[in-house]
Amino acid sequence: MDQSSNEVQVAPLQTAAVSESAAIIQPAPHYGGFWMRFLAYFVDIVLLRVITFLLTFGTGVLMYLAYSQYVEILSEQIWIIELVGGIVSLIVSWLYFAFFNSSKYQATPGKMICKLKIVDREYNRISFGRATGRFFSMFVSTLIIFIGYIMAGFTDKKRALHDMMAGTYVIYR
Repeated sequence: MDQSSNEVQVAPLQTAAVSESAAIIQPAPHYGGFWMRFLAYFVDIVLLRVITFLLTFGTGVLMYLAYSQYVEILSEQIWIIELVGGIVSLIVSWLYFAFFNSSKYQATPGKMICKLKIVDREYNRISFGRATGRFFSMFVSTLIIFIGYIMAGFTDKKRALHDMMAGTYVIYR
């Protein structure tokens, strides 16, 4: 027997040169599911209700005091105080969600507690404008009997309707 025929030929390992401009492969993100997002939203709503109650209560008292000095408040005129309270509540809610979601934390306090964050299609931080669009598109998710929110439990990337409209994703940190 020829000894050379029993030897296995092994090709030398070749190392591929990787350029600095080559894309770095990142693992697929873990998307935030319906129940975790629900918990985060619940925390945010509780915080917002406390904040807006304090602001609208203060606004209502000031308006009542200012208005009652001139005329007796009639029940028909209470709608002015309620309207101002609603406007203050909307503005505070918008700024809360838009500011926190576009901040360096990329999440509201509720999402931070649940270890979630909001990203764009390239998984980067979203702008204040996109966060504003996402906030107002949440009204569409609400208007259709909350089906827009429920969609997050059934889509492959756990996206609600307002995420699709704003081009955002909710992922774990």
